[in-house]
Amino acid sequence: MSQHFEVHPDNPQPRLLKQAAQILHGGGIVAVPTDSSYALACHLDDKGAAERLRRIRQVDDKHHLTLLCRDLSELATYARVDNRQYRLLKLGTPGPFTFILEATKEVPRRLSHPSRRTIGLRVPAHRVLQALLAEFGQPLLATTLIPPGEDEPLNEAAAIRDRFEKQLQAVVDAGACPMQPTTVIDLSQGDEPVLVRQGRGDAAALGL
Repeated sequence: MSQHFEVHPDNPQPRLLKQAAQILHGGGIVAVPTDSSYALACHLDDKGAAERLRRIRQVDDKHHLTLLCRDLSELATYARVDNRQYRLLKLGTPGPFTFILEATKEVPRRLSHPSRRTIGLRVPAHRVLQALLAEFGQPLLATTLIPPGEDEPLNEAAAIRDRFEKQLQAVVDAGACPMQPTTVIDLSQGDEPVLVRQGRGDAAALGL
C-alpha cells in the first residue's frame, strides 16, 4: 500500500517531504512531480530499487535512466563535460531538458547505457521536487511515469495510485503537471549537440 503525501505546489510541507525522503533512503520507489510530467524516482545507490524501477516501466538496461539534480554543482561527480557543453547546460537548467552526457566512473555501470557509458541528467524547475531533492541530500534516479505499453505519462495522483498502488511505496501529490516529456539533448556524440526528442523545453533557447 503506497503512502499518499498531498503537498502544496508552492510551499510544500517540510514534514511530508521528510517522510518521502525517508522512504527513498529506505529503498522505496516514489512517484514525484516534475516540470514536465510525473516521474518514478529511487535512491541512486540502491541496486534493488533501480531494478524495480525498470520492472515497473518494463524497460531494459538500454533505456536511459535520468539523474535528477538540484543544480549543476552536482554535475561533475556523475558526468564529464567541457566548457562548451557546460555553457549549454547553464542555458537549459533548471528546466524541462534532459542532457545525455558521458558518465564518470562514479556512476555504477548498471545505471549507464551498457555500450556507450552515458547517463541522462536534468535539473528540474519544480518547487516541490527541488525541495524534496534538498531534503534527500543527493540526486535521485528517475524515469518518466509512462505505464507499460502506453505513450502518455500519468498526470493525476489518483490515477497513479490506482495503477501502481502495490508497486510504489509513496506518491508525492502536488497536483497536475504539464504532461509533456522533456526535450532530450545528446552531448555525448562529438562536437555538436544532437536533438534526440523535442518536448516541453524549447530547443531554440539553446541555439538548436
